Amino acid sequence: MAQLLEYIKMALANIKANKGRSILTMLGIIIGISSVITIMAVGDGFEKEMNDQLNSMAGGQLYVYAGDEASNNEDYMNNDDMDAVESEIAGVTGTSPDYADYGTVLTPKGSFDLVLRGGGTAQQEVSALEMVGGRFYNQSDISTGNRVCVIKKNDAIKAFGTDDVLGMNLEVTLYNITIDLTIIGVSQDKNSDSMLFGYNTDRISLEMPYTTFESFGWETTDSIYGFYITTDGTLPSKEVADNTLKLLRDRHHAQTEDYYLLQDFNDQLATVNNTMGMITGFISLVAGISLLVGGIGVMNIMLVSVTERTREIGIRKSLGAKTGSIMLQFLAESAIIACIGGLIGVALGLLMAHGICSLPMLGFAPGVKVSTILLATLFSSGIGIFFGIYPARKAAKLSPIEALRRN
Repeated sequence: MAQLLEYIKMALANIKANKGRSILTMLGIIIGISSVITIMAVGDGFEKEMNDQLNSMAGGQLYVYAGDEASNNEDYMNNDDMDAVESEIAGVTGTSPDYADYGTVLTPKGSFDLVLRGGGTAQQEVSALEMVGGRFYNQSDISTGNRVCVIKKNDAIKAFGTDDVLGMNLEVTLYNITIDLTIIGVSQDKNSDSMLFGYNTDRISLEMPYTTFESFGWETTDSIYGFYITTDGTLPSKEVADNTLKLLRDRHHAQTEDYYLLQDFNDQLATVNNTMGMITGFISLVAGISLLVGGIGVMNIMLVSVTERTREIGIRKSLGAKTGSIMLQFLAESAIIACIGGLIGVALGLLMAHGICSLPMLGFAPGVKVSTILLATLFSSGIGIFFGIYPARKAAKLSPIEALRRN
């Protein structure tokens, strides 16, 4: 141990004596490690942020809809089907039909394009809406087709210049039919400021009971193309999905499995995660190439160091230094160079990751993992040892007589 410490001291002294060359030698390692750390931290942070947002928006949700085989309205679903899913399928907490269309809305601030969404009592959970004023529409509003709506806070400010809009009316036009909707609630969309879903638009969005679409001439009770299902997570989503499809096919005597289809948002989330993992891994692999270049740089510099210190090696061997001791000395030096470069690379990578993630367009925390830092540090040390073996062996095998003859 004492001998190893002595070799480390000698290595540090030699590195200090050749600062410029040592820094240039470390540069490849620094660039490689910092690139890998930055990419991994930003990638993990992005994946976590995306998962959080997708889970808050659609976590535990299923969407069932009529397939191509159900080609006419008679094959579409109805209110009784939604009620049966809620009451008969274990793990289901609610359903909400999927109605949406585009129109215009006249407000005190002018006319705006409009997206009008109609749903059931579970729609608040489906749309991930948090009420900041008033209330969401209830079953009574749905049963009567009440002409009420919920508006997002940002849209209320856009339309009225204030978010204090409870009880105010909006003049909504759809298919040349105009009705007044009374605002009963103001919501804060959790995803309105998110990186993935928070984009600015001049279009105003309103939520209303799906039966209110009947005021525009729609048939909403016996012709539902698709509806959302919310679950409590007690059962695997696939089991809930299979049970739901079986129930609907039995109720409508569907002749093929393609009559009704289902989307599981958890499956989509897993697909997104796999894709993100592949992208991050590929970019990290490309960045890791610079580590290979850095390792070759370490080997070249160590070969130069062996050449410069040939006489020193000859003197040490003539005084009885063993071949293993000479080899260990040079291995220690190459490992320390790579390790210092790795530590600098880790620090630089973390700084870069925090800087990138703090950009206004991103705004999420980097996914810094201790395992990644340890792996990067160990890998950089391994690079130094691996690429230092050849120069160290060359130095250790030098003949004392040959070494002393060289200038």
